Amino acid sequence: MKRAAFYFDSASCSGCKTCQMACKDKNDLPLGQAWRRVYEITGGGWKKTAHNWQQDIFAYNLSISCNHCADPICARNCPTGALFKRKDGIVQINQDRCIGCKYCAWACPYGAPQYNPVTGKMGKCDLCADYVDQGKMPSCVDACPMRALDFDDYDALILKYGSSQNIHPLPDDAITEPSLIVNAHPDSGPAGAEVANVEEVRFD
Repeated sequence: MKRAAFYFDSASCSGCKTCQMACKDKNDLPLGQAWRRVYEITGGGWKKTAHNWQQDIFAYNLSISCNHCADPICARNCPTGALFKRKDGIVQINQDRCIGCKYCAWACPYGAPQYNPVTGKMGKCDLCADYVDQGKMPSCVDACPMRALDFDDYDALILKYGSSQNIHPLPDDAITEPSLIVNAHPDSGPAGAEVANVEEVRFD
């Protein structure tokens, strides 16, 4: 595997957050820590026309974690070299070298690295590297009842699902080259889209 990657099908995601809970359970995360988060994106409304009222209301979900970027900006900004990328593209944190300075969290446009006040260290999705090394799927992928998540080599996922599509509120792929292929929901990306559960998914 040259570049480990996630696939996410927004059109199939029901927003059940099973992936989020599976990640939290597998990594024994404390209260306030969520290495995978499910965003609820909503927008639109009712508009009066000359003859009637019409609506353009939309809603969709986005399950996001660390995207194990080809150019991980978190690693470039780590002053101790605690963040590193394995040969298969999985980005990990060496806990022995991490000083909890939060530089990686400030740099990451996805809010992946999170500070653990108990340990004083940073933590994030490591793509269940221990499972991957055993030939297993990451816990979030296995847990998804809608099969909206998949995992494989980036090029293999492109061949299987096609190119990634832009989806709000993800940043421009050019910033970090995320190892994430997204099948966008048909209603994704319109102007005025907002994160409805911002208090749940916010990262500070």
